[in-house]
Amino acid sequence: MADPHPVVSYSKRAKFDDVRDDLKAAIEGKGLVIDYQSFVNRMLERTGKDVGSAKKLYADAQAFVFCSARLSRKTMEADAANAALCPYSIMVYATAQDPGTVHVAYRRPWRPDGSAASKAALKEVEQLLDGIAREAVGQR
Repeated sequence: MADPHPVVSYSKRAKFDDVRDDLKAAIEGKGLVIDYQSFVNRMLERTGKDVGSAKKLYADAQAFVFCSARLSRKTMEADAANAALCPYSIMVYATAQDPGTVHVAYRRPWRPDGSAASKAALKEVEQLLDGIAREAVGQR
């Protein structure tokens, strides 16, 4: 059975740019390289009229995509199918309804059918993601 809470989210009252910058610093502070920064809110605003919706969802929303060579190798050595869980992504967003509360969220890297070694390696990935997310909102 899939985890009933596949998305983990932390939040704090702050300026979006401050939390975004803290998230970036937390990722890079672990020696990780951000491969891609996705501007989710810009995409939604740009494409809204094309899909028939002008509803403003976010004040801002961005995602950082990155990988850990050590953890990725460990997860994939445990099970080659774990490649589907890489790269890792952490989202930072503030809703249009409450722009003063900034959220940092990630998807749990989890597979119900994995071996013990696979589950252990993916737990390490989750600990990394959780530590980064907590650091970004000041919950060390």
